[in-house]
Amino acid sequence: MQMEDDRPVADAPLWRSVPRWWRSHVIRGIDHQAVLERVRADDGWTPSYAFMILMSAGIAVLGLLLSSPAVVIGAMLISPLMGPIVGLGFGLAMTDAREIRRTIVALAGGALVAIAFTAFIVLLSPLQTVTSEIAARTRPNLFDLMVALFSALAGAYAMIRGKAGTIVGVAIATALMPPLATVGFGLATLNATVAGGAFLLFFTNFVTIALAAAIMARLYGFGRRLSPSQSWLQMVFIGAIFLALAVPLGLSLGQIAWEARAARDARDVIRREFPDGARIAQLDLDFAARPLAVTASVLTSHYERDASARAGHILGDMLGKPVSLDIEQIRVGEGTDADNAQLLAAQTARREVQGQVDRLTDRLALVAGVNPDAVTVDTARKRAVVRARALPDAGLGAYWALERRAAAATPGWAIEITPPTLPLPSLALDEEGAVTDKDLLALVLWAAQRTGLPIDMSIKGEGHEGLLKPFADRGIDARLVKGASADLAVPHWRVEE
Repeated sequence: MQMEDDRPVADAPLWRSVPRWWRSHVIRGIDHQAVLERVRADDGWTPSYAFMILMSAGIAVLGLLLSSPAVVIGAMLISPLMGPIVGLGFGLAMTDAREIRRTIVALAGGALVAIAFTAFIVLLSPLQTVTSEIAARTRPNLFDLMVALFSALAGAYAMIRGKAGTIVGVAIATALMPPLATVGFGLATLNATVAGGAFLLFFTNFVTIALAAAIMARLYGFGRRLSPSQSWLQMVFIGAIFLALAVPLGLSLGQIAWEARAARDARDVIRREFPDGARIAQLDLDFAARPLAVTASVLTSHYERDASARAGHILGDMLGKPVSLDIEQIRVGEGTDADNAQLLAAQTARREVQGQVDRLTDRLALVAGVNPDAVTVDTARKRAVVRARALPDAGLGAYWALERRAAAATPGWAIEITPPTLPLPSLALDEEGAVTDKDLLALVLWAAQRTGLPIDMSIKGEGHEGLLKPFADRGIDARLVKGASADLAVPHWRVEE
């Protein structure tokens, strides 16, 4: 009997040998039962858990109100919410429905208790201003997601491998209680921006920690009884969640980066308008204003005429959007008498303009029936805009009269009061088809320009295209539609289907 030739055994492919080595050398060395006992010891609702929630929340909100980073870090170190979140991750890895329900109840209950307790403290506190510590937790971005991911992977690894000292760093990096305390502050002060931003940060951290814990648990052999289809569904679910979080956080990061560049460009542009010895003492940018409002205080010994207009124009071109720039030039050091006189005159004029703006804002808010914050004032272009609230028994003519009266009281300013979308008046026509009451036509044109809405003109018969010329001259979208009377043009707001 002839023996076959001995042939060398081919090495297994890498994509098979690495998982085999991982199962035999890494997973086999893990005491899965002991790890699960450690996880489940801290992931449920207990009296001690509720007590630690209250203590951590109290410390966090006091640290935020005092703007004390050390106190806020103290609240992070207690970190009672880490237990249920890590437990949720392990429950997801093993698709243990009972464990998932248990941890979600503990997490939701703890979050609600923390928010309610911190809101109660804020209501009793005389300090209710947005501090730097509070503001820092209202604009989460993609970097926060990455920090939470890396820290959570390290924390889950420490939990599985028994390296308890690492948990302290993870608790500080993935702050959970300070964002919840900020939510409580926002609710107590009725500040939806603060509450919404802080809750998004908490939600980002909580979801990222839970999913990262699930990933590490699967890598270390928890949930080995799952079928390949279940494992695939888990991977798709985790990837979709991370993508859903990454998109808005990435947009937020882009906005923050743009704002930082805008502030840097504004500082550079303003600095170039003054001699080398000048110094920018203060620079503020209001990104919520339209146009973008930039105010600066410059310490200079030499007055630069029209510096605000020149720098505002350059900065607007650089940023690609309108900019309202106001530079206050403060005299310092030695200068000529002419320079000192110009600086004093400029500061006096600035105070007069500010007083005029304040009076104009209050007047427009009063006539429009709104708060002063609803009035938009562009000091560079001397333009003020406000959207009026519907007043009882007031027609379009009343709002037009209010606008003309406000403009007459503020010479040199362009005043625009946007009226509510009230019914438009009918326009009588003469035998030649021309509008007889020019004032009514002017009222209709004014209302269409202020609201920006298109108009349909109902009229009977043909040959009335001349009625559209005044609208076209002002860039108003108007058209003729079939009506009932040849002697009456009835304008009304177009309802787009």
